[in-house]
Amino acid sequence: MSAMTPRRLLPALVLAAALAAAPALARPDRPAATAKITAKGVDGVRLGASYTSLRLAHKLAKAVRGCELAGPRARAAALRAPLHGFADLTQSRPRKVATIIVTGGAKARGVGVGGTFAQIKAAFPGTKLSHATDDMFGISVARVKTSAGGPISFAVSTKSHKVTEIGVPRLAFCE
Repeated sequence: MSAMTPRRLLPALVLAAALAAAPALARPDRPAATAKITAKGVDGVRLGASYTSLRLAHKLAKAVRGCELAGPRARAAALRAPLHGFADLTQSRPRKVATIIVTGGAKARGVGVGGTFAQIKAAFPGTKLSHATDDMFGISVARVKTSAGGPISFAVSTKSHKVTEIGVPRLAFCE
C-alpha cells in the first residue's frame, strides 16, 4: 500500500478549497433577476407559441384538463420555475398558448404579485380599474391599454388591495 504523497494530495486539496469557496464567491447582495412580463409573453413563454416547443424548452409542465366551462378539450399547463402560474392552451391542434396567468416569479415594469393599484398606475399610466367582478370573484380588474404597454390585466384583491394575479393578455375566470 502506498501512502499519498503531498504531490498527489495537492490537486485534491485545491479542488476541495475551490468547492468550499464557491458559495462565498456568489453575490448574495445582488438579487436574482426577475422574469419580465410583457404584452407578448412571460420569460420565454410567448403568446401563440406551440405547447410542444415550450415543453421541450422546459418552460411548461405537462398539459392537464383546463377549465370545465371551456369544454372537454380545454387544456392548461403549469409554468415551470422560477415562474408560478399556468398557461391556457388553444383547443385546436397544434395546441398554442392563448392566455398566461402569473401568480408569482415575474414582474411587469416592476409591478408583481403583492403590488398595489398605485404602483400599477405609476408603471402604466391611463390604466382603469373595473369593479364588475368585485362581488362575484372578490377582485377588481386593472386593464392596461395597448397604448400604455398592454394588453395586460391585473387582479387586485378587494380585501387586501394587493395584486393577486397577472394575466397576459387578460385574466381567465373559471369558477
